[in-house]
Amino acid sequence: MIDRMQAAEQFRKALQMFANTLTDEQAMEIALVYDSYKVGVSYRVDDLFTYGTNDVGDPQLYRVVQAHTSQADWVPDSTPSLYTPIGLDEEGYPVWSQPTGAHDAYNTGDIVNYNGTLYRSLIDGNTWSPDAYPAGWEVYTV
Repeated sequence: MIDRMQAAEQFRKALQMFANTLTDEQAMEIALVYDSYKVGVSYRVDDLFTYGTNDVGDPQLYRVVQAHTSQADWVPDSTPSLYTPIGLDEEGYPVWSQPTGAHDAYNTGDIVNYNGTLYRSLIDGNTWSPDAYPAGWEVYTV
């Protein structure tokens, strides 16, 4: 017979399976469902986990961009080749973060909050900030 702890763990695993199908925006709304970062875990591309807190004090969500087994010296906030932070501003727009390659580059039409101003990418594969390459961005007004 399954006890309550086993049932709760199975329910959590089922919820995590469903949570892996969500958009980044939806995932941010339920960040506590995801496991926290642990050393010695075999992470797959697109796995999500929390590590630390974001600017507003909520759990910071990360997406794995390269399959690997985690190590103590490969923590998410200092290893951008392995993890991409996921974040939204108060209006629900993604906060610009430096892309680390084609897997997380911004594409035409993507809207981001960069230093308090909304910008729309004018090109595909945009890995530059609006300051570094202004021709790749336009100010976006709602």
